[in-house]
Amino acid sequence: MWLVTGATGHVGNVLVRKLLERGENVRALILPGECRESITGLNVEACEGDILNLDSVFQSMRGVRGIFHLAGVISIMPGLNPFIRKVNVEGTKNILRAAMESGIKKLIYTSSIHAIRRVEDGVINEDMPYDMNNPYGAYDRSKAEATLDVLNAAHAGLEAVVACPTGVIGPYDFRGSMMGAVIHDAAVAKPAFYVDGAYDFVDVRDVADGLISAAENGKRGESYILSGQKITVRYMLETVREITGRNFFQLKIPFDLAKFAALFTPMYYQLAKATPRFTPYSLEVLQSNSNISHAKATQELGYLPRSLYESIKDTVKWLLESRK
Repeated sequence: MWLVTGATGHVGNVLVRKLLERGENVRALILPGECRESITGLNVEACEGDILNLDSVFQSMRGVRGIFHLAGVISIMPGLNPFIRKVNVEGTKNILRAAMESGIKKLIYTSSIHAIRRVEDGVINEDMPYDMNNPYGAYDRSKAEATLDVLNAAHAGLEAVVACPTGVIGPYDFRGSMMGAVIHDAAVAKPAFYVDGAYDFVDVRDVADGLISAAENGKRGESYILSGQKITVRYMLETVREITGRNFFQLKIPFDLAKFAALFTPMYYQLAKATPRFTPYSLEVLQSNSNISHAKATQELGYLPRSLYESIKDTVKWLLESRK
């Protein structure tokens, strides 16, 4: 049986679906009161618990041979946020301790491309170090610290592997991620305001396949980047327009103006409880070096991501059908 933490999230629920398709038994560690819509109807053993509660973590691992650890807090908001580190770092420490003491045979940790040190030029690959002092956000630092803890556990003997996805898009986005919201709004022809910029995006189904392959073929203590294709925001919007045949108003916002506005938007997002889009962090990401290689994952895991046109097409179809 496989234990999946963060099973109700975007990558998590798609991973659960992929594991079930392969005939695997799956146990999902779910927070008490957490929405289970994304895994409703799936043949999953639900186990209520919290990665911050060591007792519940130990209980969730009974009879388990391997763990996919995806649970964590994602944020593009600025400023210090102790809760992000508490969940992403301390929660991971609990998972590692319980895994080592329970004799778990395999642990696959879903880190992030943002845990890796930023470089202005060249190609980003697994040779780049993880950066606990990353100045761009609490999320990045927390994922780097947690990843280093996983690698230390691997060096101590735990069969642990790290996977670093880039920007994830795709169907089964029940919670409505930031890019999922952008694609949805374009699909229903809402006006689109965007800034110049590009990033590497990857299909959620390819990430799930990459995680499974990491469990089967990944080497202990190694990291694998699960990237896709670098595209501009404008390309994404135009692709949605082409797929739906619906024209919608598009306005490119000058970057300097967006950067100034982003000083104030975080307060709006907090008050309105809206999904953040324009923040200093998100603008930095769109302007950052996103020449990211998945050559190592391709060579060692057989990882072959699909075209992003297919991903965007399937995402549009799922969003329109699921939100009727």
